[in-house]
Amino acid sequence: MAHVLLGVSGGISAYKALELARLATKEGHAVRVLMTPAAKRFIGPASFEGIVGAPVLSDEFERDPLRGAFPGDPPPQHDPIGHLEVVANADVYLIAPASANTIAKLAAGIGDSMVTTSFLACTAPRLVASAMNDRMYRDPATQENLATLRRRGVTVIEPAEGALASRGEHGVGRLPEPRTLLDLVERSIPGPSGPWDGLRVLVSAGGTREPIDPVRFIGNRSSGRMGVALAERAARRGAEVTLVAANVSLPAPPGVRRVDVETAAELADALAREFDSSDVLVMAAAPADFRPRQAVGEKIHREGSGGLELDLEETEDILAGLAARRRGGQTVVGFAAETEGGLDRAREKLVRKGADAIVLNDVSRPEIGFESGENEVVIVERDGEHHVPLASKDEVADAILDRVESLRSAARTRAEPAE
Repeated sequence: MAHVLLGVSGGISAYKALELARLATKEGHAVRVLMTPAAKRFIGPASFEGIVGAPVLSDEFERDPLRGAFPGDPPPQHDPIGHLEVVANADVYLIAPASANTIAKLAAGIGDSMVTTSFLACTAPRLVASAMNDRMYRDPATQENLATLRRRGVTVIEPAEGALASRGEHGVGRLPEPRTLLDLVERSIPGPSGPWDGLRVLVSAGGTREPIDPVRFIGNRSSGRMGVALAERAARRGAEVTLVAANVSLPAPPGVRRVDVETAAELADALAREFDSSDVLVMAAAPADFRPRQAVGEKIHREGSGGLELDLEETEDILAGLAARRRGGQTVVGFAAETEGGLDRAREKLVRKGADAIVLNDVSRPEIGFESGENEVVIVERDGEHHVPLASKDEVADAILDRVESLRSAARTRAEPAE
């Protein structure tokens, strides 16, 4: 795994850097932490030291007991210059949170702490995650400093929007969540290509909404969590991922291109535009099977209506239409959300849709329902079924993508000429 150097500057969101260090260490990365003097007013170095198993450095003149080495590596025999050695051993350097003051120093090339001096000496990928009050963030000086860093090749991670540290204030300036930061760090680490490097994966997620009038619609309860998990895990494997999201409130994973749609017709159009250039389609979205034949242009009022009758028509079969036009080498996976008799229906759907696999999930079970963070599925293929036991949707996504890889490997083997 990688050597991750984490710089922490003064800000209330410094507590999130603790969780980031924990996540990175848990995933096998060796982590060293640098802190500005101001950062230590918000959180103690001992907390980081207990998590990463290495001393925290703050002053460029203090001696590093590990002599610039990362946890698990032997220290050098000599006593090197601390701020030069620790960055020489780093695969990536992230400063999070980066305060307005620290950002200004980085842009001006000022080195007055281990955080800023090491930044100047670092030749590994450098990332800066700004976090501050929204008025400070929007100030022209801060924006110009961030623009300067971008021009120099530094990856600037935009802050999130939400409640700020000052009571009652809301705006742009929150440090992104630790999981998001770690994803971006891992994507910046130089190294061998991922197993799906160069593979183009198209994922749909969410549920469509078919308008009845300007305020009402026919829809379903799909949250898009499974589709977002599939997009995130495919991107982690190195794939170039496009997520077509139907009414999904969840953010797109880092590095994933997102296309937002609302109706089944919009979903079909978006997928049709992207499908030909994709190698894999995972159709996790739940498009409506029916829609009003004609939506009313004004809100329908119930007073004096005596009831409401809807004239519905079928929507197009998106998955079957795409599978019918696929080229050689493309892999198509669909989903089937069922409440009873699911396995037989999934087998029938596999043949009727022309897919390579159908992922069956039982939506009648509340513990794996639409809003749940867990799922349990059966992956139905032409040569049999593969049960994926109850697990997080991230783990289920990995299991599904493992089967996609197996299907693609088997298809390549069949296509190879016999000697």
